[in-house]
Amino acid sequence: MLLGLVTVALYWPATDYDFVNYDDDVYVTSNVHVQNGLALENIGWAFLNPVADNWHPITVLSHMLVCQISGLKPWAHHLTNVLLHALNAVLVFALLRQLTGATWRSLLVAALFAVHPLHIQSVAWVSERKDVLSGFFGLLALIFYARYAQRSEIRNQKSEIGSPAYGLRLPASGQYWLSLFCFALGLMSKPMLVTLPFVMLLLDYWPLKRIAECGAGNAGLNFKPQISNLKFLILEKIPFFALAVLAGTVTFVVQKRGGSLGTGGIFPLGARCENALISYCRQLGKLLWPTDLAIIYPHPGYWPVVEVLLAGGLLLGISVFFVVNHRRFPFLLMGWLWFCGMLVPVIGLVQTGLQAMADRHNYLPSLGVFILMIWGNAELTRNWRYRAITLSGLGSAAVISCILVTQQQIGYWRDSETVFRHALAVTENNYIAHGNLGEALGTKGQTDGAIRQFQAAIRIYPDYAEAHNNLGIALGGKGQIDEAIRHFQEAIRIKPDYAEARYDLGVALGMKGQNDEAIHHYQAAIRINPDFAEARNNLGIALVDKGQIDEAIRHFQEAIRIKPDFVAAQKNLSRARGMKKTPAGR
Repeated sequence: MLLGLVTVALYWPATDYDFVNYDDDVYVTSNVHVQNGLALENIGWAFLNPVADNWHPITVLSHMLVCQISGLKPWAHHLTNVLLHALNAVLVFALLRQLTGATWRSLLVAALFAVHPLHIQSVAWVSERKDVLSGFFGLLALIFYARYAQRSEIRNQKSEIGSPAYGLRLPASGQYWLSLFCFALGLMSKPMLVTLPFVMLLLDYWPLKRIAECGAGNAGLNFKPQISNLKFLILEKIPFFALAVLAGTVTFVVQKRGGSLGTGGIFPLGARCENALISYCRQLGKLLWPTDLAIIYPHPGYWPVVEVLLAGGLLLGISVFFVVNHRRFPFLLMGWLWFCGMLVPVIGLVQTGLQAMADRHNYLPSLGVFILMIWGNAELTRNWRYRAITLSGLGSAAVISCILVTQQQIGYWRDSETVFRHALAVTENNYIAHGNLGEALGTKGQTDGAIRQFQAAIRIYPDYAEAHNNLGIALGGKGQIDEAIRHFQEAIRIKPDYAEARYDLGVALGMKGQNDEAIHHYQAAIRINPDFAEARNNLGIALVDKGQIDEAIRHFQEAIRIKPDFVAAQKNLSRARGMKKTPAGR
């Protein structure tokens, strides 16, 4: 309980922060389905439609629930993330305490998890609800699995479940099925959880020691794995692997349709493999020394060969050391494989988006490093005279250091301008940060500053469609309509299914009196995004100008259905109906 309260107190400043303009709009501030709360229609939409090229309906429903209770007040959305993270810290302690019986070591791992600066992104960023929510369900799944595994002998389970020759009968334990249920909810919160069945196998290795179970002689650390047990334990988890494969398939299909996997063509396989090696080392380095943290780390394309070779050598050396010592210190190999294995879906071998890595990806994988560090230090100091004092001092120093860094770093998440200015200060060639900073400045009316940021983003990455579109909006606001149109067209060339750019181009063409061309682009925007209320409203206005009143009324009505508080569409609908009632020529 105290651990949870400390975590809430540490992250409490986030409840005063605003939304940021990177993904928060997609998930909440511009998502009318989420804003309309837990209506039956919206619940169905959450299960049938991906958000940000991912299918995670439980996460979407959690956003809907917060909107249902408190609307678009940022503090409520931030508070939900903070409370989930605090609860997750308590669950980490409960899990490790149950698995190992080691109270203080479990508490120290949980404390590091709670206060580590690398987890700020998952907590202080509303869009990353999927991290803390999937973490919650994932930890619950592991707790239920541990209870199931600890309450039955493996030899008895073999006789109960049966051998492959007689067909597989799954465990009747309620804990087993609760674990599977929580795993399913976790996958529907964030599909990165697909590696959890492998984590369960690692727990079978250590500390459950189910792989080596052959009687009381295995009470110590030095044990020999049994292949027959391993085969059984894999069979036991067939439902978990089946769900993981299903979630992975759905994610692949959704991201391919949404275009997120298209970035794989920008970065060839060789570049992705290089980046994966570097990212593992960078993630590990930021866990051990959390500095220069940023909301986005742009992909450099290719890394220097020397750095790639050094990264590969370091990872290989660590892995070999842990494998060689796996019988004496199984927790080292278990923690290392936990860290490396859980990062596999997001390490960049299958590239989604334009980032090289992300702090948020380390939310659950970091537990593996914390476990091997804490249990490794406990084993290293086993024969020290003042072991308890030394370990307590080192642990306290690590936790306090993390708290101090987190207190400083969390302030950078106050609003969009702050978080992206900080990203530009600690990274290089960060065109995404330039683009989003420009958008933040434009929202504040600082048009010239916004234009400079958009231009900087395009200089670094000329095919940045969003920057072209936002630059067009800024130029249009200054009356440079022809130049704005050129950038809207460039954004559409780069990204043909860019609904917002189609809409903005329609607006600009309408300002030049090119009504037919504007209608064409409004219609294209609606084909791409049928819930684009603003495009429907503007299309209705353009149709009124052409005398197509009935068709205009239909679009005004649809805009209001999508966005019930759309005042402009309501006024336009009233005018259009009035025009129908007025006889021609009067």
